[in-house]
Amino acid sequence: MEPKHNYTTEEYQRAKKAVEEKIGFYIHLACYLIVNGYFAFLSLKDGGHFWAIYPMAGWGIGLAFHGLGVFGFFNNSAWKERQVQKELEKQRRIRDGK
Repeated sequence: MEPKHNYTTEEYQRAKKAVEEKIGFYIHLACYLIVNGYFAFLSLKDGGHFWAIYPMAGWGIGLAFHGLGVFGFFNNSAWKERQVQKELEKQRRIRDGK
């Protein structure tokens, strides 16, 4: 699907990528809830030590970082753009022999 309205292809591709990243996070979250819900059920059914907390905690840390990458701290467009500009300048200086 190509861009409609007055959007450039680059803007459209960036928006599409952002939506795909959000969908990926929601799929990750759904898997986390289903699998860890099952683990919790098994752990509670067996009684004794609640062992399901270990996969919940480990996977939860990964899920939190995934969420931060998609929605928060690691997803700062202005910072990314500055880094791209720095890299372009660096490559230009190398190319020009400065």
